[in-house]
Amino acid sequence: MYGVTITEIIKKMDFKNLTPELDTDKIVISHPDVNRPALQLTGFYNHFDNERVQIMGNVEMAYMAGLAKDRRIAMYDKLISSKIPCIVFCRDMQPEEDVLALCSHYGVPCLLSTKTTSDVMAEVIRWLKAKLAPCISIHGVLVDVFGEGVLLMGESGIGKSEAALELVKRGHRLVSDDVVEIRKVSDETLVGSAPSITKYFIELRGIGIIDVKTLFGVESVKDTQSIDMVIKLEEWDKDREYDRLGMEDQYTEFLGNKVVCHKIPIRPGRNLAVIVESAAVNYRQKKMGYNAAHELYKRVQDNMARKNAERQ
Repeated sequence: MYGVTITEIIKKMDFKNLTPELDTDKIVISHPDVNRPALQLTGFYNHFDNERVQIMGNVEMAYMAGLAKDRRIAMYDKLISSKIPCIVFCRDMQPEEDVLALCSHYGVPCLLSTKTTSDVMAEVIRWLKAKLAPCISIHGVLVDVFGEGVLLMGESGIGKSEAALELVKRGHRLVSDDVVEIRKVSDETLVGSAPSITKYFIELRGIGIIDVKTLFGVESVKDTQSIDMVIKLEEWDKDREYDRLGMEDQYTEFLGNKVVCHKIPIRPGRNLAVIVESAAVNYRQKKMGYNAAHELYKRVQDNMARKNAERQ
């Protein structure tokens, strides 16, 4: 699992750092969830996960305001000394100086947000889950085709990059060429992106590196895209049987998630861009409840039943 520094979360969430003397580059968050320490502020620490970002909202602050100062500081001391990564105060509610002193003493960054507690929690959880999701890198090309994330795979030189370039010229968007980083953000969703070093670039054999964003404009590229289907390109083999009807979907697996997969044989003269577009549209149709292969099968069955009835 990847780690995220407090500095990164401060920049992303636009938090104000109330303890600038602490080095937030060295404090790493490795847990994607957050915690509102209401029970901990009452003294209950059973099952307390101190690896989570601690968020103080209106309820917690109202409860603490009702305590005597000595009791309040004691509760803050116990919480902050529990080796938590940071504590965030929402709704622009400024913590008292004693709390800042405790944060500084125990090396726990104290952060401030003007947003509501619910908004802060939702944004932090969503962002941390994406950043800390299990990640692998694979050889392939990821393109957004009609809103569907299509991952092109196959041996080097088979034509993945050329197909991606043609798709870009036809109005679709490039996410990554050559290397695709895949993150599992949920049990149903895989998100692909490009490594920062190769973002927006395509390698074309015989020409070299081209910058898609510069050549075709910002509308031709995309930073991230869910992976909805995989198309594996392979050399045509006349002795091999290929699926011609598509009655049953085939799948491939990344990080435990299954993704619809099509194997397309490559022969000279085949327009890969049109094939990929058609596969993407057909996939969308299936999601909307229409399956062309099943419709054809139904027509054939109805026709056979009608002819049998006529014979009788």
